Amino acid sequence: MAATLTTKFSLNLEALLALTTGPNAVTGNIAQSYLASWASGVGAAQADKIYAETRTIAASGTASLDLAGSLLDIFGTAITFARIKAIIVMPDALNTNDVIVGGAAANPFIGPFIDAAATALAQPAIKVKPGGLLINANVDATAWVVTPATGDILLLTNAAGGTSVAVTTILIGASA
Repeated sequence: MAATLTTKFSLNLEALLALTTGPNAVTGNIAQSYLASWASGVGAAQADKIYAETRTIAASGTASLDLAGSLLDIFGTAITFARIKAIIVMPDALNTNDVIVGGAAANPFIGPFIDAAATALAQPAIKVKPGGLLINANVDATAWVVTPATGDILLLTNAAGGTSVAVTTILIGASA
Protein backbone atom coordinates (compact mmCIF):
# COMPACT_ATOMS: atom_id res chain seq x y z
CA MET A 1 0.00 0.00 0.00
CA ALA A 2 1.38 3.40 -1.02
CA ALA A 3 1.61 6.14 1.57
CA THR A 4 -0.34 9.35 1.06
CA LEU A 5 0.43 12.77 2.51
CA THR A 6 -2.01 15.55 3.31
CA THR A 7 -0.42 18.75 4.61
CA LYS A 8 -1.89 21.93 6.08
CA PHE A 9 0.42 24.72 7.04
CA SER A 10 -0.74 27.97 8.63
CA LEU A 11 0.89 31.04 10.10
CA ASN A 12 -1.05 33.77 11.89
CA LEU A 13 0.31 37.16 12.83
CA GLU A 14 -1.56 39.59 15.05
CA ALA A 15 0.07 42.81 16.21
CA LEU A 16 -1.33 45.81 18.03
CA LEU A 17 0.63 49.04 18.01
CA ALA A 18 -0.51 51.62 20.54
CA LEU A 19 0.65 55.18 21.06
CA THR A 20 -0.56 57.33 23.92
CA THR A 21 0.06 61.07 23.72
CA GLY A 22 -1.56 63.10 26.43
CA PRO A 23 -5.23 62.21 26.75
CA ASN A 24 -5.34 60.54 23.32
CA ALA A 25 -4.61 56.93 22.49
CA VAL A 26 -4.07 55.82 18.92
CA THR A 27 -3.94 52.15 18.02
CA GLY A 28 -3.29 50.22 14.88
CA ASN A 29 -3.88 46.54 14.34
CA ILE A 30 -2.15 44.26 11.88
CA ALA A 31 -3.66 40.85 11.23
CA GLN A 32 -2.19 38.65 8.54
CA SER A 33 -2.48 34.93 7.93
CA TYR A 34 -0.97 32.45 5.54
CA LEU A 35 -2.44 29.05 4.79
CA ALA A 36 -0.96 26.45 2.48
CA SER A 37 -2.74 23.18 1.95
CA TRP A 38 -1.22 20.41 -0.12
CA ALA A 39 -3.10 17.32 -1.23
CA SER A 40 -1.17 14.10 -1.79
CA GLY A 41 0.53 14.19 -5.19
CA VAL A 42 3.30 15.83 -7.22
CA GLY A 43 1.60 18.80 -8.94
CA ALA A 44 0.74 22.35 -7.94
CA ALA A 45 -0.48 22.55 -4.31
CA GLN A 46 0.49 18.90 -3.81
CA ALA A 47 3.24 17.04 -1.92
CA ASP A 48 3.89 13.36 -1.30
CA LYS A 49 7.10 13.34 0.77
CA ILE A 50 7.94 14.77 4.20
CA TYR A 51 11.08 14.68 6.32
CA ALA A 52 11.20 15.86 9.94
CA GLU A 53 14.05 15.49 12.38
CA THR A 54 15.60 17.18 15.38
CA ARG A 55 19.36 16.76 15.40
CA THR A 56 22.39 18.08 17.25
CA ILE A 57 25.22 19.67 15.29
CA ALA A 58 28.62 19.75 17.01
CA ALA A 59 30.43 23.02 17.68
CA SER A 60 31.56 24.47 14.32
CA GLY A 61 30.10 21.33 12.70
CA THR A 62 27.80 20.72 9.79
CA ALA A 63 24.93 18.44 8.87
CA SER A 64 24.55 17.51 5.20
CA LEU A 65 21.00 16.63 4.22
CA ASP A 66 21.03 14.55 1.02
CA LEU A 67 17.63 15.30 -0.46
CA ALA A 68 17.86 12.47 -2.98
CA GLY A 69 18.29 9.28 -1.06
CA SER A 70 19.77 9.30 2.44
CA LEU A 71 16.96 10.91 4.45
CA LEU A 72 14.36 8.67 6.10
CA ASP A 73 10.66 9.32 6.68
CA ILE A 74 8.93 8.51 9.97
CA PHE A 75 8.54 4.88 8.86
CA GLY A 76 12.28 4.49 8.20
CA THR A 77 11.83 4.49 4.43
CA ALA A 78 14.38 6.34 2.28
CA ILE A 79 13.05 9.57 0.78
CA THR A 80 14.04 10.78 -2.66
CA PHE A 81 12.79 14.30 -3.26
CA ALA A 82 12.51 15.48 -6.87
CA ARG A 83 11.18 18.86 -5.74
CA ILE A 84 11.10 20.71 -2.43
CA LYS A 85 7.90 22.60 -1.63
CA ALA A 86 8.74 23.89 1.87
CA ILE A 87 11.80 24.29 4.09
CA ILE A 88 11.26 24.86 7.80
CA VAL A 89 14.24 25.27 10.16
CA MET A 90 13.77 25.82 13.90
CA PRO A 91 16.90 26.18 16.04
CA ASP A 92 16.35 25.48 19.73
CA ALA A 93 15.90 28.60 21.87
CA LEU A 94 18.59 27.35 24.29
CA ASN A 95 21.29 27.26 21.60
CA THR A 96 24.18 29.68 21.97
CA ASN A 97 25.15 29.69 18.30
CA ASP A 98 23.25 30.50 15.11
CA VAL A 99 22.40 27.89 12.46
CA ILE A 100 23.32 28.73 8.87
CA VAL A 101 21.19 27.19 6.11
CA GLY A 102 22.41 26.89 2.52
CA GLY A 103 23.60 24.55 -0.19
CA ALA A 104 26.70 22.44 0.42
CA ALA A 105 30.02 23.33 -1.24
CA ALA A 106 29.81 20.14 -3.35
CA ASN A 107 26.53 19.13 -5.04
CA PRO A 108 24.60 22.04 -3.50
CA PHE A 109 20.82 22.13 -3.42
CA ILE A 110 20.25 25.55 -4.94
CA GLY A 111 16.50 25.79 -4.33
CA PRO A 112 15.71 29.22 -2.90
CA PHE A 113 19.37 30.25 -2.54
CA ILE A 114 19.72 31.93 -5.99
CA ASP A 115 22.83 30.14 -7.30
CA ALA A 116 25.47 27.52 -6.59
CA ALA A 117 27.63 30.09 -4.79
CA ALA A 118 25.02 30.31 -2.03
CA THR A 119 26.62 27.72 0.22
CA ALA A 120 26.15 27.75 3.98
CA LEU A 121 29.60 29.29 4.36
CA ALA A 122 29.08 32.05 1.79
CA GLN A 123 26.27 34.48 1.06
CA PRO A 124 23.36 34.37 0.32
CA ALA A 125 22.88 31.55 2.81
CA ILE A 126 20.45 32.27 5.64
CA LYS A 127 21.41 32.68 9.29
CA VAL A 128 18.76 31.60 11.83
CA LYS A 129 19.19 32.77 15.43
CA PRO A 130 18.49 30.57 18.48
CA GLY A 131 14.74 30.34 18.96
CA GLY A 132 14.25 31.75 15.46
CA LEU A 133 12.29 30.31 12.59
CA LEU A 134 12.99 29.99 8.88
CA ILE A 135 10.04 29.17 6.64
CA ASN A 136 10.21 29.20 2.88
CA ALA A 137 7.35 27.67 0.89
CA ASN A 138 6.81 27.27 -2.83
CA VAL A 139 3.38 25.94 -3.80
CA ASP A 140 3.68 25.76 -7.58
CA ALA A 141 4.16 22.51 -9.50
CA THR A 142 7.86 23.03 -10.25
CA ALA A 143 8.80 24.17 -6.72
CA TRP A 144 12.58 23.88 -6.15
CA VAL A 145 14.18 21.15 -8.22
CA VAL A 146 16.45 18.57 -6.57
CA THR A 147 19.09 17.16 -8.92
CA PRO A 148 20.40 13.80 -7.66
CA ALA A 149 24.21 13.57 -7.32
CA THR A 150 24.84 17.14 -8.51
CA GLY A 151 22.31 19.42 -6.75
CA ASP A 152 20.86 17.66 -3.75
CA ILE A 153 22.78 18.59 -0.58
CA LEU A 154 21.24 21.07 1.87
CA LEU A 155 23.78 22.07 4.50
CA LEU A 156 23.08 23.13 8.09
CA THR A 157 26.09 24.70 9.81
CA ASN A 158 26.70 25.50 13.47
CA ALA A 159 27.95 29.08 13.07
CA ALA A 160 30.49 28.98 15.90
CA GLY A 161 32.59 26.83 18.17
CA GLY A 162 32.25 26.14 21.86
CA THR A 163 28.79 24.58 21.96
CA SER A 164 26.61 22.29 19.88
CA VAL A 165 23.22 23.36 18.51
CA ALA A 166 19.91 21.52 18.34
CA VAL A 167 17.80 22.18 15.27
CA THR A 168 14.55 20.81 13.93
CA THR A 169 14.29 20.59 10.14
CA ILE A 170 11.12 19.85 8.21
CA LEU A 171 11.17 19.38 4.44
CA ILE A 172 8.01 18.93 2.40
CA GLY A 173 8.25 17.96 -1.24
CA ALA A 174 7.34 15.74 -4.13
CA SER A 175 8.78 12.57 -5.61
CA ALA A 176 8.36 13.75 -9.21
